[in-house]
Amino acid sequence: MMHLLPKTNIDFLKYRNVYFVLFALLLLAGAVCFATKGFNLGIDFTGGTMVQVKFEKPMDMAAIRAALDETGENSSIQSYGEDTFAIREKSTSNEVGVVQGRIEQALQTLNVPFTVEQTNSVGPAVGSDMTERALWAILLSLVFIIIYVAFRFSNILWGISGVVALFHDLWVMALAFSLTQREIDLVVVAAFLTVAGFSINDTIVIFDRMRENIRLHPKMSMRELINLSINETLSRTIITSLTVIFALFILYFMGGEVLNSFAFAMLVGCISGVYSTIALSTPLVYVWQKGQLSDLDRGYASPKKEAAKISIKEQRQDTPAEAAAPKKTVTKIKRARKNKQK
Repeated sequence: MMHLLPKTNIDFLKYRNVYFVLFALLLLAGAVCFATKGFNLGIDFTGGTMVQVKFEKPMDMAAIRAALDETGENSSIQSYGEDTFAIREKSTSNEVGVVQGRIEQALQTLNVPFTVEQTNSVGPAVGSDMTERALWAILLSLVFIIIYVAFRFSNILWGISGVVALFHDLWVMALAFSLTQREIDLVVVAAFLTVAGFSINDTIVIFDRMRENIRLHPKMSMRELINLSINETLSRTIITSLTVIFALFILYFMGGEVLNSFAFAMLVGCISGVYSTIALSTPLVYVWQKGQLSDLDRGYASPKKEAAKISIKEQRQDTPAEAAAPKKTVTKIKRARKNKQK
């Protein structure tokens, strides 16, 4: 296995109170920012107009954007290939014709023939339904993650700790979008859900190592066990995260306007996820279990328990001679074997 870092022996739990204070400050800062600045929701959630146009000659998206900026309105552009573009702008259902006329007038300044293929309007009722569905998708994903982790590790506190770390990542992403006033659309919601899956994966890797170390070091204290598990998986976490982050940097700088917000959300979430896995999920397990491993934790990974199961199975298995012989003969064979062992 590749190791990016040499063997470390960092006491991560030593600074757990600092982690918790930073988390509390982050929650406070986010609440203030959300109340004062709010979010820049896209037309998927607020309603608006989409005009799809096709140019007769190849067109640069930057030139189209420059032409639309001259109107003074905030428009988003998405390329569909073959010189076809979808232009979206926030508006009410009564303003569809006005928006389409303004967009056509702006595009005519490019002196390239084009045709309007379709015009669609997203009403506020549809936008409200989209918002509700997006919130339910995020909420249900967190609930099912709690159930999954609790079932896998036979401890609901481990599941709740993992979801608190996930909530931290989603909160940081939401704060980043509120501060920068980037538009939030369904693609960004997909990035939120993707980060949730990525972050819980890192947490489960550490929890798996903790369970393994409980079996290998049954007399080790919970503090030593958690620090050992994090140090042992630290190299793997950094390698995996850097690989994803490098790819996201390429998408962010070279993926174009369509993928820019998605890449930004993923970058913020992945970086936050590395921190929360180490600084929140495992320290919360330690604090909530008062620094002690429960009997359930030790019993779930106990080597004696596994050995006892194997021994019982072996005792229940008959030899080929016993299986082929009558019951009375089997009894005599077993009695003779016990006397021989004595």
